Amino acid sequence: MIVEIRRWTTFMPVLAAVLLALTWGRSLPTALVALVAVFLAGAVLAAVHHAEVIAHRVGEPFGSLVLAVAVTVIEVALIVTLMADGSAKNATLARDTVFAAVMITCNGIVGVCILVGALRHRVAVFNPEGTGAAFGAIATLAVLSLVLPTFTTSKPGPQFSSTQLVFAATASLIVYGLFVATLTVRHREYFLAPAPGAARPVAAPAGGSSYPTPDAYPDPATPRPAPAEDAHAAPPSAREAWLSLALLGVALIAVVGLAKGVSPTIERTVADAGLPASVVGVVIAMLVLLPETIAAVRCAARDRMQTSLNLAHGSALASIGLTIPAVAVASTWLSGPLVLGLDPTHMVLLALSIAVGTLTVMPGRATPLQGGVHLTVMAAYLVLAVSP
Repeated sequence: MIVEIRRWTTFMPVLAAVLLALTWGRSLPTALVALVAVFLAGAVLAAVHHAEVIAHRVGEPFGSLVLAVAVTVIEVALIVTLMADGSAKNATLARDTVFAAVMITCNGIVGVCILVGALRHRVAVFNPEGTGAAFGAIATLAVLSLVLPTFTTSKPGPQFSSTQLVFAATASLIVYGLFVATLTVRHREYFLAPAPGAARPVAAPAGGSSYPTPDAYPDPATPRPAPAEDAHAAPPSAREAWLSLALLGVALIAVVGLAKGVSPTIERTVADAGLPASVVGVVIAMLVLLPETIAAVRCAARDRMQTSLNLAHGSALASIGLTIPAVAVASTWLSGPLVLGLDPTHMVLLALSIAVGTLTVMPGRATPLQGGVHLTVMAAYLVLAVSP
């Protein structure tokens, strides 16, 4: 069975890339769109598999960083490519993509992971030091890059002036660089799972209180050992890890490229249904973030909530920290405008997401209630995207 899975995950990215090469830049009939969708799903599942192989080889939190950065780099390339035609409809593409990534990761992925983890393990436990630092960086960059342009006066409209755009791009790179350094070098222990049993209520004796004792809350900075099934599994060889890294890149290129290929069909469907054009951006963002979503939910089901949050928050930070500098550089030669400021409705949703996320992160543990609240905010975002 393992051999069959490895063969399937080896050939699927290659076949998806071949299909991408054959269909790139062409108008696809309905039957071919269905075939592309099948290979798109296969490439997503293959990407998740290879990301897990790499994560097992390099360990956490490096493994979650690999998938987040790989997806975002390809996503940024896609954004810049689409903006190159100078069309007015693409003026808000970078803003819509970054905001969609923030909402999907910080509410959708986080909400589902907390719900799955808390339902399966009673309480979802994570490290508040690392998770809080990552979320604080997300909130800061989101406000600097997406909210301030609406209120600046140097340039008409929700746009940055050249000086302001340079500052936003530089700040994004610096904060993201500090996050990566903190995650991988200086305070790596803050992004590892806390000790076993942390923040889990102890069983109450008959007729007694179920309130947890102080001993039920070990030091959250104490690294938590891997689950039993991973502790006994031998890490892949260096050759297997390098092969998975190459296939992960191929799979992610196929995912983004095939998503772009089916986007005209999605646009037609959205237009025929009378929905706003912004719905297209939401759908594309969901497709691009699908590998990280699946990987994060699987980790939550295995009681690896910290890895799930590393994936979600790392993806949001990479999206802002890499997209804003990339479009800032691209704006020097792109002819169209660059609109980054959010409208009032989205600013309210961003403020609510920051408030809810802060309250979720602070205790270092979460129940299904917090997961449901995050998913409610995500549902509000989707509803308002369909019916502004």
